[in-house]
Amino acid sequence: MSSWLGGAALLALAAGPAAAQAPAAESAPAVVPALTTGVLAALCGANAAEAEGSTAIGYCRGFIVGVGQYHVEISRAGGIRPAFCLPNPTPTLEFVQSAFVTWVNANPQYANDRAVDGLLRWASTAYPCAAPRRAGQR
Repeated sequence: MSSWLGGAALLALAAGPAAAQAPAAESAPAVVPALTTGVLAALCGANAAEAEGSTAIGYCRGFIVGVGQYHVEISRAGGIRPAFCLPNPTPTLEFVQSAFVTWVNANPQYANDRAVDGLLRWASTAYPCAAPRRAGQR
């Protein structure tokens, strides 16, 4: 299992730059598998005591932070409606990582969804936003 996690983490790290490079004329383009919710949960749930586990966890946390920062930017005033609203104080990254893994394990029907979709589905479930008030409501 640990070599699978390390391989998945390295593949995920390499996927971005590899996808942006033009293939050589004689070679076929590499097929990069989509990062799924289940794979992200496996990376997030890796054993940090193992060398490959720390790489997997680093990728997991980077992915969570990246999605979170992007969400903040696109949901600022005048942007899209937020998918989730974090409480104050904000949960730690370690807590978010662990809670996401627990949620994916309890909801295997989402394991094959894109990782970003699964992460946002979890966040919107874990940290729903208050319903907007309508005119005339107190």
